Amino acid sequence: MSSSTAPDAGINAEDLASFHEHLNKSTRVLALLGAGLSASSGLPTFRGAGGLWRTHDSVSLATPEAFNADPSLVWQFYSYRRHMALQVQPNPAHYALAKLARKMPGFQALSQNVDGLSQRTDHPPGQLQLLHGTLFEVRCMDRRRCGHSETNFVDPIVPALAIPTSGIDPTSDEARQAVSAQLQAKQQGKDLDISDVKVPLASVKTHDLPVCPKCKQYLLRPGVVWFGESLPEQVLDNVDEFMNAGRVDMIMVIGTSAKVYPAAGYIEDARAKGARVCVVNMDENDKPAGGWKKGDWFFKGDAATLVPRLLEPVVGRVEP
Repeated sequence: MSSSTAPDAGINAEDLASFHEHLNKSTRVLALLGAGLSASSGLPTFRGAGGLWRTHDSVSLATPEAFNADPSLVWQFYSYRRHMALQVQPNPAHYALAKLARKMPGFQALSQNVDGLSQRTDHPPGQLQLLHGTLFEVRCMDRRRCGHSETNFVDPIVPALAIPTSGIDPTSDEARQAVSAQLQAKQQGKDLDISDVKVPLASVKTHDLPVCPKCKQYLLRPGVVWFGESLPEQVLDNVDEFMNAGRVDMIMVIGTSAKVYPAAGYIEDARAKGARVCVVNMDENDKPAGGWKKGDWFFKGDAATLVPRLLEPVVGRVEP
């Protein structure tokens, strides 16, 4: 296994040359994409048991049960995430992967990200599989009888879910006593950080939440995969079809753990099809579940810097 760290000085020239040589001969490549891909874009993350949004464990808000119990709170959480994702831009890694998809028909990306950044680079939809769905698809809660779904990048999706920017009298005692950045931002007309429990959260009535435009009876919900729900069958079928179509030259694991399933399973499946493994991550201990094999690469550093350099022989120069 070749390993490179990417400080400002750059990537190890020998490792980069070896990777480029193999990439130039490759026609079928699978990339597994995780949160590390979007890190340089500046998105906040709410993952794992310790990820809090206000006083709420973010995991507890990402369930059908939570939505049924308090759809207003859950929609406020997801509207905030949609808003934050739209405030940032795709980074060079997103653009490099989109260019690779356009230049290499045998490239397939499987993304665990719901942030919509890959889609905003015009990444060909048929070569971008969204394992956990996306914040920017919404669908009717009555999936069996209605089944409506749509792509929606409108922010806010309904007026009641707009991120607050005002509502404090600058001459009031509250304004004079304001010391938090959130309250100061509020006075200046900037977006408030409603993830901070110190910022008041408006009460949103259920009838002001997004309603399905087709059946006009049920609420729309975010088109993400919640805990307790199955991964999208069509996505899994598409990746299986790719894997079964023939030899796989390489699998790239970018910004996600190579030890966690389903990523770990796809790595071993790709190896069985002849693939060499390339891991791009900040954690140098992030080795595949089956360990390193001869011919693998590990590039340590920011995906936004590394991925464009790795793919440059095929996609050309990607400007930051």
